[in-house]
Amino acid sequence: MSQGSFTHVVANETELRELYRVPSELVAQKQRPSLDQHDRAWIEASPFVLIGTTSPDSTGDVSPKGGTPGFVVVLDDHRLAIPDLSGNNLLDSITNVVNGSGIGLIFLVPGADETLRVNGHACLTTDPDVLDQCAVKDKRPKAAIGVTVTQAYMHCAKAFRRSELWQPSTWPDRSSLPTFGCIIRDQAAAFADVPAEAIDQYLEDDYTATLWEVGGKP
Repeated sequence: MSQGSFTHVVANETELRELYRVPSELVAQKQRPSLDQHDRAWIEASPFVLIGTTSPDSTGDVSPKGGTPGFVVVLDDHRLAIPDLSGNNLLDSITNVVNGSGIGLIFLVPGADETLRVNGHACLTTDPDVLDQCAVKDKRPKAAIGVTVTQAYMHCAKAFRRSELWQPSTWPDRSSLPTFGCIIRDQAAAFADVPAEAIDQYLEDDYTATLWEVGGKP
């Protein structure tokens, strides 16, 4: 079977299970429909979360969100709130949420090889009580992604052990990589004649000025 430019595409769950073994009882039992004290502790320690959503045309999107540890707020055992801090204003994740996308979250804690995964339903809320709880560095956001949890579980360390993500000795030499300014210059036609160094400096200045700004219009 083919799909787009790929062939031998797995077409259904029956074919999928012919390729993979059934998960162990331990794995099956770790999935829960709400948050417990361990999930709360992990979220409170996490300064970084990856947010997965889907657009109406079924295109997937993953967006990183960061803040001080615990910037994602646990409202109760079934609800989370993610403050909207300044970004690129493309609003990809939020647009998907407003259009009815579900949501998947992966919470990282620096140095820990395990991660917390949370899946659920999402909305964009301007509830004053929620926003008050979502203040980051005394900045109250104008909106927050509300998550109603349907599934939560800890994910094993295999991916991080394989990648050695937290091991500085495995990190590439940054000098071998193009700078962000160089990438923008080469990929965005409007900046083709702007020196990469000037773009890099502009970005650094913008980070300094807006890093902790909340999202939304002035």
